[in-house]
Amino acid sequence: MAKQVEFFFDYGSPYSYLADTQLPNLIKHTGAEIIYKPILLGAIFKATGNASPIMIPAKGKYMGGDLAQWAHHYAVPMEMNPFFPINTIRVMRGAIAAQIAGCFPAYHSTMFRAMWAERVNLGDPAVVKPIFERLGMDPDSVERNDIKEKLRANTDDAVRRGAFGAPTFFVGDAMFWGNDRMDFVEEALR
Repeated sequence: MAKQVEFFFDYGSPYSYLADTQLPNLIKHTGAEIIYKPILLGAIFKATGNASPIMIPAKGKYMGGDLAQWAHHYAVPMEMNPFFPINTIRVMRGAIAAQIAGCFPAYHSTMFRAMWAERVNLGDPAVVKPIFERLGMDPDSVERNDIKEKLRANTDDAVRRGAFGAPTFFVGDAMFWGNDRMDFVEEALR
């Protein structure tokens, strides 16, 4: 059986973006398959009594510098999005729709880049609709019940297994939280 890593993420999570930039190296070093699991981070926060660091003044102040340090460390572009935090329900449902439509890799890189390198307001449906169309997706697919249910199921699965934030990785039953746990994920795969 091939080694697998489940990656639970939300495009609104800057740390999910940072972790995502490191997945090609993880694949290169381990040969693992990444199973992408779109979730709603806000729903996980609500279910677990957690909150976004940006909502806690001391953490929010620290977060800006921390993100810049990680981006520099990884040598990846990162700009704090002026629309952050945003409601990501439409773009996270879009991730499920893109998986079903077979255009997920292009969708995924487009959304993370738009949010964390290009400072796009992904919370605005008028901004997101042309992105969907450019990728050959039906913008209204995010309203389908099967799409909504799959996103809900992914989110519930993450909570059931112990997730309290994003990014969260699972290698089998072992859970790892945060972009700074990539070495531990790699170790678990070995």
